[in-house]
Formats: sequence, structure tokens, C-alpha cells
Amino acid sequence: MTINGTKVSSLNARLANLRVDGAFALGIEVKEGVLNLSATAAAYGLAAPHDVDDLLQNRRALDVGAVLDAVERDKSKAIIVPIAEVSFAPLVTRPEKIICVGFNYREHAAETNTPIPAAPPLFNKFNNALNGHGGVVHLPTRVARQFDYETELVIVFGEECRDVPESDALDVVAGYATGNDISARELQTRTSQFLAGKTSDGFGPVGPWLVTRDRVSDPNALRLQTWVNGKVRQDWNTRDMIFNCRQLISYASGIMTIKPGDILFTGTPQGVILGEKAPREERQWLKAGDEIVSSVEGLGELRVSLA
Repeated sequence: MTINGTKVSSLNARLANLRVDGAFALGIEVKEGVLNLSATAAAYGLAAPHDVDDLLQNRRALDVGAVLDAVERDKSKAIIVPIAEVSFAPLVTRPEKIICVGFNYREHAAETNTPIPAAPPLFNKFNNALNGHGGVVHLPTRVARQFDYETELVIVFGEECRDVPESDALDVVAGYATGNDISARELQTRTSQFLAGKTSDGFGPVGPWLVTRDRVSDPNALRLQTWVNGKVRQDWNTRDMIFNCRQLISYASGIMTIKPGDILFTGTPQGVILGEKAPREERQWLKAGDEIVSSVEGLGELRVSLA
């Protein structure tokens, strides 16, 4: 995907979706915090997308260098927010597709007594599940009690594609993000279909950063961690995926057309509550008041709280 001659994947940046006065804006990490690219570009008479979805889906003009050069010359119009004061929106808010992969780590399959799949088990979430860094997840306690975390590497697509060979698969990626595939386990396992347990409101936090592809030399060599209330629950590496990122992209694009702004949750490693050996009724499932922090190496920490 090319913007003013520059691929988004080659921006060498950490981008963000910001909440500003009830709307969204495109942000970029700078040493002082986060620069509101949308508002700052407008202040200097330059073009910029309204948000990450506008950037990816509509190929809106973005010349990051021109904006940063203008700020360097005259900071009086720059809108920079200290990181502690930033309100992050979901990294994307209007994807056509949210694709998810189940049981994509051998140890996770083993801990849940699941046979190693012959092909990536795909399911989906809907846009209502999207949530952002610092967000709140309101648990659907009328229908479920067994709530669980799943920290995952998320692929963000920057190109429309179909039938992509594995050798070219990473070329269609705009960047990567940290995600959490929050799950209501008794709904997930009640039938053969995962959907009911996966797409409650807020069950798909993604962010805070869209880390452009050029900053990630190998998506299958990243440390992944989860903390619940400060205690480490998952600590593994994406190199242990059963189906690596190239294989997942090639497989999914063989089934459907992938659009810019679509996202792909790539699966979670072992360490989830579902994999514990104690009887289900004795496990300490997630509950209101808990805080979950998900981290993928180089992509930032994603924090959500439960209510």
C-alpha cells in the first residue's frame, strides 16, 4: 500500500488510533509522547488521514516526513500529548474482517487436550468486540462466568490480496500489534462453534500501537507475555506457532479476499485458565476488578480492566 510514494509498512513508526473529543485521530509515537498527526497536519495545511482505518482502507494521503519537518521548524502548532495522558482507541475500528486462529501453539493444544490441527482452525469476532489500550471490558455475567485471557500477535493488513503464496505473504502486511482474544469458555465449548464465546462487547482489545512491518524483522521470533493483576500467566515465543505468519496469511487468503485494515489474531500459547488441570468449577476465572496486561515484544503493552 503506497501513500505519497511511501508504503505504510515502510514508515518505520509506531502508529496509534487516538480518541479526541468523541472522534478518532491518527497518532505517531515521538520522543515527547504521541503526536496527533491528523490535527497537526491540518494545522500546517498538510493532508493526513482521519484515523488508522482511513489510512489503511482509503489510502488517504500521508507524508509523515513533511509533518515532522514542519513540527521541527515550528512547534507552536504541534499537538503532542504525553503518553500518560493519551486516550487510545481500538487500533482499528471499522475492519471488514476480524479473523482468529485457534490452537496455533503446540503447548496450548496439549494443555487443552486438543489434537494438533491439520489446518489453521479459523473463527471470527465482530467489530463490537474491538477495544483499546486502557479500555474496560464489561463481562456478560448473565450468560457466562468462565472468562479467560489469550494474548496474541495480531497481523494488520495493508493490501487487498487473494491467494497469496507463502513466499510473498508478509508483503501484504502493514504492521503488527498486541491483541487479547478474551473468551467466555463455557460459551466457546458448549457447541462445536467458537463464536458465542469470543465476540462479546469489548472481547477483542488491540493496540496500543500499529508497529509498521519494517520494524519487525521476524514476526515469528517475538516474546509474548500476559500478566493478571501483576502476576505472570503466559511467557512464550511466537516461534512456537504450529502455523507461522506466512502460512496463516497464505491459507486465509486462499479462502477469502483480504482487505486493507482487516486484522488476524494468530493464536495464543499455553498458560490460559482453560488449560489448568484443576476441575473447571475450582479454577480462578477472570472477574470484575481484574486487570490484564498483554505484551508482544516490540509492539507495546496492552492493558484492559474488567467490570
